Amino acid sequence: MVAPPDNDVIWARSLHHAHSGSPALAGVSLGVREGEILAVSGPRGSGKTTLLQCLSGQLVPHEGEVWFNSSPVHTLAPIQRERLRRERFGWIDPEPTLVPELTAWENAALPLLLRGTSHRKAKKAATEWLERLDIGACARKRPRALDQAQRQRIATARALVSEPSVLFADEPTATLHRAERAQVLRTITAAARSHRITVVLATHDTEVAALADRSISLLDGRRVNSLTAEAEGRAECSLSV
Repeated sequence: MVAPPDNDVIWARSLHHAHSGSPALAGVSLGVREGEILAVSGPRGSGKTTLLQCLSGQLVPHEGEVWFNSSPVHTLAPIQRERLRRERFGWIDPEPTLVPELTAWENAALPLLLRGTSHRKAKKAATEWLERLDIGACARKRPRALDQAQRQRIATARALVSEPSVLFADEPTATLHRAERAQVLRTITAAARSHRITVVLATHDTEVAALADRSISLLDGRRVNSLTAEAEGRAECSLSV
């Protein structure tokens, strides 16, 4: 097991994963520094979602290593990985998944409430993030009374409310129109700058990828322009690309 570089918050080496025997990742390595916005680009089916799920501990790679700071995510017990995701990571899906019985602010505050944060503090933090996303007026409404774009902004607020160390955003603006997409992306990038949140952003949109500090590309589960997975792994270890 190789120790990750000191300046990488997330570090992965030679990740392999398959779904029902179909390869999704084939030797992907990468490193992401604190406060960096990394775009993972590529067409649909290239392995972007699987990569983010492995990096965030939702999936355990069949081969390879994933580290968060000095913690080997790939060897953690399920309950430890769940705690890591709850306490240190944020996640945005392409489609917003909200609790229908809760109001907008309650959905946004859920990560804090589950940690035991007081009702008042959780509501204040959630409301602030909803305001940043221009959806504060909907704070008391339930998801069924909101449109798709509004629900996605609530899901974005929920991912940011705990000010996670790492935000994983899987095609977070795929279902949004241009103006709404710009609002969500501005909030994510501003949060990364102001709160030193590391962002790993999966997208097939070149305009979205251009907002990142750096981007990598996947195709058929492999890093594009890499000669071999082994060579890429050596480069990542030495250069922390």
